[in-house]
Amino acid sequence: MKCPFCGFEESKVIDSRPTDEGERIRRRRECISCAKRFTTYEIIETVPIVVVKRDKSRQVFDRDKILGGMLRACEKRQVSIDTIEKAIDQIEMELQNSLDREVNSTRIGELVMQKLKEIDEVAYVRFASVYRQFKDINTFRDELNKLLLENT
Repeated sequence: MKCPFCGFEESKVIDSRPTDEGERIRRRRECISCAKRFTTYEIIETVPIVVVKRDKSRQVFDRDKILGGMLRACEKRQVSIDTIEKAIDQIEMELQNSLDREVNSTRIGELVMQKLKEIDEVAYVRFASVYRQFKDINTFRDELNKLLLENT
């Protein structure tokens, strides 16, 4: 690490500690040449996830879009924002951990539905009705019947 005071390219680490819930590491360093101290931060570099939409267009992954959809599905339900945020964190982590840099929007939709099914069944059905584009009451009833069969 280059010293910001004298430009010497070697320093020693005096102290390291995590910050931001372990997302970054703060390091206190001392220049070997001038003995002045300075602070550096180390973060994990992530490669952006690209979402391939149904029309084959591509967009950078935006967790706010998932948050918006999940909030609409959970409207007037007893689901906390923390619960939704944790579900989105899990979805994002699963996408990051896969080695795929391009992900189909259908995969993301299925992951969201899976999380909503665990959180709140009414929110799940609301999201599924929009996501799967239910055409009539029969498709809606079929989805409810599947849900009922899973719970028995």
